[in-house]
Amino acid sequence: MKRPELISRILIVVGFLLAVGAPLFLWARTPLIHARMAEDGGWNPDVIQAEAGKPLHLKLTSDDVVHGFAVGQMDMQSVDVIPGKVTDITLTFDKPGVYTYYCTRWCGLNHWRMRGTIEVSGSPSDPEPAIVPLYVSLDLDIDAPHDSPVIPIEKPSAISGQQFASNLPIDQSTDYYRSNAPYQVFDELTNASLTEQQSWDVVAYLWQSNTTADSLANGKELYAQNCAACHGENGAGDGVFADNLAEAGEASMQSMEGAMDMVMQNPVDFTDARRMLGASPALLQGKILRGGMGTGMPMWGVIFTEEQIWDLIAYIYSFQFEYEK
Repeated sequence: MKRPELISRILIVVGFLLAVGAPLFLWARTPLIHARMAEDGGWNPDVIQAEAGKPLHLKLTSDDVVHGFAVGQMDMQSVDVIPGKVTDITLTFDKPGVYTYYCTRWCGLNHWRMRGTIEVSGSPSDPEPAIVPLYVSLDLDIDAPHDSPVIPIEKPSAISGQQFASNLPIDQSTDYYRSNAPYQVFDELTNASLTEQQSWDVVAYLWQSNTTADSLANGKELYAQNCAACHGENGAGDGVFADNLAEAGEASMQSMEGAMDMVMQNPVDFTDARRMLGASPALLQGKILRGGMGTGMPMWGVIFTEEQIWDLIAYIYSFQFEYEK
């Protein structure tokens, strides 16, 4: 190809880009991120470089189904990534570090594997004090059995429990609530001249008094977006992917020695009173932060903020307790 012809073609392309409103300096530096279901590779590329304090321009497209894009622990609305369409997004990171981006649309059994990282460079800022998760400071074994030996006959009512709680010398602080399982609080009430059901009602009141309507609403939204597909809309472990997880577990047991302890398991049933009333909020924090270690439960520590985790936990307990509307 002759030089004048090459220059003419370049000018035609440049003119087109300007005509559609694409600034050349952005077009030249903006990576195109492809999304595919995890079984077909996930995000490509899955590692992105950025600089703190400088806008990061990204272009997103899907090669199969509709996906979603968001960055963990950032205050941002998720962005739909649509097949055959390019979506532009600009992000700015205040601090250097490694951030996780993930798919927010349930696109398949291994949806949770659709994660990538954004490596943000820059001058180190003053380090923030390390926050030790409560389950770590309490030295909890989050994999140990924790069934409650006693469960209520009826669903405990926070409204009924309020009338009894005010006359009891019971610690109603957030630290106490987060550190103790519902059964442990119930057990402390055995000498309080209450019936068993009344004691459980007091427990329900204590749990509700340590959350708010806004926190429960936020937890419900987080649950619907990130948990319901496996654990079920009503928490019964019967989400749309529950059967697929069971099938995957059976298949892995047939191909792995000693796989009984390592395979993907059926999602936890949050309506199971014996299991949930024996679990403290701190224990649930550990399970959410770290994940299920071979069970198919993903690790959410890089996605959720601490506040979001406590909101999610508060909502999960609403499957056990009847709160005031």
